[in-house]
Amino acid sequence: MPPMRGAMGRPKPKLENPGKIFFRILGSVFSNYGVHLVFVFLCIIISVFASLQGTLFMKNLIDDYIKPMLLSEGPADFAPLARAILRVAIFYLLGAVAGYAQNVLMIYVTQGSLKNMRNKLFERMEKLPIGYFDSHARGDIMSTYTNDIDTMRQMISQSLPQMINSVITVVSTFVSMVVLSIPLTVVTLVMVGVMMMSSKFIAGRSSKNFVEQQKKLGAVNGYIEEMMNGQKVIKVFCHEEEGMAKFRELNDSLFESADKANAYVNVLMPVNAQLGNVSYVICAIVGGILTIFVPASSPFSFTVGGLVSFLTLNKNFTMPINQISQQFNSIVMALAGADRIFKLMDETPETDNGYVMLVNAKEENGQLVECKERTGTWAWKHTHRADGSVDYKPLCGDIVFDGVDFGYVPEKMVLHDIVLHALPGQKIAFVGSTGAGKTTITNLINRFYDIQDGKIRYDGINVNKIKKADLRRSLGMVLQDTHLFSGTIADNIRYGKLDATDEEVKAAAKLANAHSFIKKLPEGYNTVISGDGANLSQGQRQLLAIARAAIADPPVLILDEATSSIDTRTERIVQEGMDRLMGGRTTFVIAHRLSTVKNSDLICVLEHGRIVERGTHDELIEAKGRYYTLYTGNKIAE
Repeated sequence: MPPMRGAMGRPKPKLENPGKIFFRILGSVFSNYGVHLVFVFLCIIISVFASLQGTLFMKNLIDDYIKPMLLSEGPADFAPLARAILRVAIFYLLGAVAGYAQNVLMIYVTQGSLKNMRNKLFERMEKLPIGYFDSHARGDIMSTYTNDIDTMRQMISQSLPQMINSVITVVSTFVSMVVLSIPLTVVTLVMVGVMMMSSKFIAGRSSKNFVEQQKKLGAVNGYIEEMMNGQKVIKVFCHEEEGMAKFRELNDSLFESADKANAYVNVLMPVNAQLGNVSYVICAIVGGILTIFVPASSPFSFTVGGLVSFLTLNKNFTMPINQISQQFNSIVMALAGADRIFKLMDETPETDNGYVMLVNAKEENGQLVECKERTGTWAWKHTHRADGSVDYKPLCGDIVFDGVDFGYVPEKMVLHDIVLHALPGQKIAFVGSTGAGKTTITNLINRFYDIQDGKIRYDGINVNKIKKADLRRSLGMVLQDTHLFSGTIADNIRYGKLDATDEEVKAAAKLANAHSFIKKLPEGYNTVISGDGANLSQGQRQLLAIARAAIADPPVLILDEATSSIDTRTERIVQEGMDRLMGGRTTFVIAHRLSTVKNSDLICVLEHGRIVERGTHDELIEAKGRYYTLYTGNKIAE
């Protein structure tokens, strides 16, 4: 039989091993709040037994107080009854206090557990490789932080305490029913068995739909985020109707899975409620017969008070099952959400086997030595594994590609036999058509991805031996799509060096040609940036990105299409800032505007992942090859 398929023709995802997920949730909560949960457990016990003693008091009230008063010919003595009622009231008061304490503790446990879970999610996300974010929609990841975490909140705060309460209630009520009447207990258990079978039947048809619902919810959120980011493009091409049509398609798919999931769950509660009513009626009939027709000397005889108490216990026994049915929606949704949360937590983090570190250094007696203070001089600290000896090599910015092959997936290589030597201070440019592999080369320098074959050496050291954090700290990047963080302009520049002083921030801004526009802003360097720099022009954002790279003072720069999204006048300003930044640094430049790379020390022309030409601008023009075609084509187009 083929697998069931969803609205989009894909097999419906199935929640695998829900028991393991459930106990993992319990483990994460108990590991941090075990003491609190012990007190919650005690509070639940007090609440349940306070309610149970009130139910059992009905038998004493009728058989020991009301019935004797009715049969008594003398004046009624209400004092014993008053004391009994007072005793019951005290128990109920204790139950109310315990219930209040339980709620307060569970709020603390729930919010604390969610805080810890979000921390773990974020910590794992920060350790994931770039490839994970390239292959997963941001909206789907965000849905894990929001929708899936919220389903966990409802489960921890409501469903788990309710389950514990239900178990204690069932056990204590069962013992009380056995004490009151074994025949009526058997009748109740038979009806409970019928209720459990119906619950299992319906639950099996709803769980897979809840998994599908959470997945579709992530897709809807991802599409909304994508449309929000692309509103200008949508309006320019007048694709509002197409966008709404696609959203309706995704939303309808979400509706179908949510409707199926909740339809089954919403049937479960009334079905069990009616089965509970049937159980109550049968017990009332059988109990009435035992009370009226069975002699008092028989072990199966029943009193009126006992029947009233048992019927209440019958409701109390079936009610937990109904309550679990009511919570089943949140339980299954939480398990589906927890499955997505744990899958993100279990994603393989970015591996780092590097052992060469970047350290502050100074020269003593003609040799580099490590020091704690910042000196402006950096060195590679190479601890040799063979004998434990340590040597220091100055950070220069000498980068070599030696026969590098790379593919994002092993079966499809995108770079082939890349051979390149960038000397310290050289400006290397990569040009070529879109998809030729220019950006991929720069992604390999900072080890966003690891190569399949060949070697990349940094100052003579294989980059695989360098700790990734230290490697990336030595590199500065200015990208085409500049990302600015919420905060002031000074904060965004300081992101390149968190301990930078205000003077260093201003110096970096001046170097990047950004100081002149910053000082004209209402709050200057304290101007708050909002919406990823929406209150700034594209050129201004690029200048801040250059300043951010400048303050880090890296020996190697990567400029990826840094001027492709700005006009010619702004490009000149930005180019001046970049020229100042590139002074004395090894620089890799990716550019479509070939006029910006004319002064490069070496221009590499890429096609289909191979370097097909290399040389200076004049050499390549004279050769009249691929670069000549690209350059003259751009020149004619201009």
